[in-house]
Amino acid sequence: MKTVVISQPMYFPWVGMLEQMRMADVYVHLDDAQFSKGGFFNRVQVKTGQGTSWLTVPLAENKLGQPLNEIRPAAHDWRRKHLATLNQAYAAAPHSEAAVALMESVLEAEHDSLASLSAASMEALADYFGILPAVIQWASRMDQSGTGTERVLAICRALGAERYISGHGGRAYLDHAAFDAEGIRVEYVEYKKKKYPQLHGAFTPHVSALDLVANAGPDGLEVIASGSVYWKNFPSRDTV
Repeated sequence: MKTVVISQPMYFPWVGMLEQMRMADVYVHLDDAQFSKGGFFNRVQVKTGQGTSWLTVPLAENKLGQPLNEIRPAAHDWRRKHLATLNQAYAAAPHSEAAVALMESVLEAEHDSLASLSAASMEALADYFGILPAVIQWASRMDQSGTGTERVLAICRALGAERYISGHGGRAYLDHAAFDAEGIRVEYVEYKKKKYPQLHGAFTPHVSALDLVANAGPDGLEVIASGSVYWKNFPSRDTV
């Protein structure tokens, strides 16, 4: 069953995003999604000895509603600060060098947009754990217009999808009947949030997957336990 996953680029995202990528035969970066407040396009949390701390990519321009692939990261040296924070936070972790090297490899590369930077961070994490999807596409390079269900369905149709796996946010706008009519099965990610040894207090899944790299190394693959539920069977409870 050919499975498509579509998501906005996120900066070194949490393990749940890797759970979603792991199930994809074709992964589509929604790189022309609009920037909005409260998103994780340019920020993520890491655990430190003083509690969780945000790593935020400053932007050259911060225009709400601007496409992610038209926004540029600021030119000043925020990269060094992110690397220093990560290095200090995970100095005692068994695989800290791997986590820092992974971040460094992404930040040292040239990125012409926030979308490119964040997509590269996602791919680097997936590649580290050996779960990089076989095919990766960019929505802006596909001739599929529209918004919401219309565009997602058009992308899935163009890719020959038989199954579309969505994050929980899709419940708010997806027209499931439209997908059913096209013979495309909509499923929602069932985040496992499996625990693993962490530094700095009680376990939390809602930090960058760099935390998993630093604490578990390649064995962290066992934590990325993907699962999904058909939309008709997906519970209406509030999930993250």
